[in-house]
Amino acid sequence: MRVIKANNINDAFVKGVDLFKGQTNFRRQKSRNGDTLECVDPVTTVYKKPWERVLLEETRDANPFFHLVEAIWMMAGSNNLRQLTHFNAGMANFSDNGELLNGAYGYRWRKQFDHDQLPTIIEMLKQDPDSRRVVLQMWDAVHDLNSPSIDIPCNTNIYFKVRDYELQMTVCNRSNDMIWGAYGANVVHMSVLQEYIAASLDLPMGKYYQISDSFHIYDTEQWKTIKNIDFDVFSQAVPMHYPKDLIPVVDEYTTFTQDCKYFLNVLPTGKETQLELSHCESISWSSFKNRIFPLVLRPMIKAFTYHKMRDYENCYKQIENIQAEDWRMACTTWITKRKRNWEQKLGVKRNG
Repeated sequence: MRVIKANNINDAFVKGVDLFKGQTNFRRQKSRNGDTLECVDPVTTVYKKPWERVLLEETRDANPFFHLVEAIWMMAGSNNLRQLTHFNAGMANFSDNGELLNGAYGYRWRKQFDHDQLPTIIEMLKQDPDSRRVVLQMWDAVHDLNSPSIDIPCNTNIYFKVRDYELQMTVCNRSNDMIWGAYGANVVHMSVLQEYIAASLDLPMGKYYQISDSFHIYDTEQWKTIKNIDFDVFSQAVPMHYPKDLIPVVDEYTTFTQDCKYFLNVLPTGKETQLELSHCESISWSSFKNRIFPLVLRPMIKAFTYHKMRDYENCYKQIENIQAEDWRMACTTWITKRKRNWEQKLGVKRNG
């Protein structure tokens, strides 16, 4: 077992890249999605500050718009594909029928077993904070074992426990792509879940452990670029400078699920037209009880829509309205790359 101890996601990313630079640390392994470099041992990542969840490394090119919206989508218990494809069209590749996602974590938390597991978990921890029986289940042996589905959950179950007056969380994962899964989407999704459970218990977030049985990367051109980044794993300069102007995802836990569901119901899912901007403004943002929606998601949604319209002047204006510094920085970096790529393609087309 390898253990990566990290302050936050940026720290973990640096150390994960460093792990795969050691030739004896991995084996070449075939997969249905291509060749991988798989760590010879399972890997446990320990996050000391899981609320520092936004990956800011420019070369990784993580999509912050999609990551935050998908976290809200999970907390609402949805498996509706269309609510995600506006922010990541590639999600359609993981649907069996073009409408639903079979492995949707939030749906499995709240509906898969004809039971919403989250209220039960909260009540168990209230009744017995010392309990070791609080298990959130995602793997469904009846439907997942030997299933032909193209979307089988990689995260299988989660343990919660209260120790030292903090909520600790351990996520178990059968298969974990370091670049796109573990140190991209997973840390956002699972830390938001941890924050919600902790808020429901009136406790601070403790450590977040992620146990990855098959910890791997795909041997692609992107990996060749990432592994050549000049990281100083000893000084850890990147993770030590995480922004301080943050906004919690969960302010009011009693209305958080309701806020998530309402947000998804009014979320623009059509083409990138001016109509979407009007629709965004028609949303009753004042009705949200959790600040993440009006102060972060509102300008993010508008910025993303302007990006789809290639109106980058207004896109950047909306990004400046994002009140959380970490999300604002990540959105600026991601949009700047898209703007640069679009301008290069436009220049080639005009000159061609």
